[in-house]
Amino acid sequence: MPQPDLVIFDCDGVLIDSEIIAARVESELLTDAGYPISPEEIAALYSGLNFSEIMLRIEQVANIPFQATLIDKAEALTDQRLRDVRQIEGAAQAIASVTVPRCICSNSTAERLKMTLATTGLDRFFVDRVFSAMSVPDGKPKPAPDVFLYAAGQLRANPANTFVIEDSVHGIHGAKTAGMRVIGFTGGSHSYPGHADILTEAGAETVINRWRDLEPVLAALSEWADL
Repeated sequence: MPQPDLVIFDCDGVLIDSEIIAARVESELLTDAGYPISPEEIAALYSGLNFSEIMLRIEQVANIPFQATLIDKAEALTDQRLRDVRQIEGAAQAIASVTVPRCICSNSTAERLKMTLATTGLDRFFVDRVFSAMSVPDGKPKPAPDVFLYAAGQLRANPANTFVIEDSVHGIHGAKTAGMRVIGFTGGSHSYPGHADILTEAGAETVINRWRDLEPVLAALSEWADL
């Protein structure tokens, strides 16, 4: 059976149930700043983006200038609420089922990734194979492909034989631009009606909403590539 060179996991909303926590914080701050928006709207429209990018995009469409101090407030509040974050059900077993090289590529800061992975106990599966787009040399956050290409380079993987598991359109766009194959994931608490369809339209080859499906889906897609 053909094997991938590398399997890349997004972190927030894929391995740990943190997207809904961040969305609630961002909703509170943006609403207080004069732009009413619900956590569900943030999850649907901006999942996968960091808060500064979300603010920039809203400023462009709504012509509302936000104070830069909101970024620090969001970081502090989110870090505080992430202290009790949990892994998404079945994540540990799914990671363990991947016998080829694996890593994480995320838009979160290296410090936050270290904290949340330790809190959930998932850090043991990745050790030094956790890549923050914020720490990649000259890199840009997703939807840019930089963090994916950097990880593939570090782990000597062919992007065309690399699978990425993502829950956001922005993450899928970045992975596809990097020349990688994508499996969509909708098992987080931030998922919404139509989520799977949107991920498919963005370029995911298939979408799963429970981790026990990862191993057979990876095997099937790997075989399909070899036909």
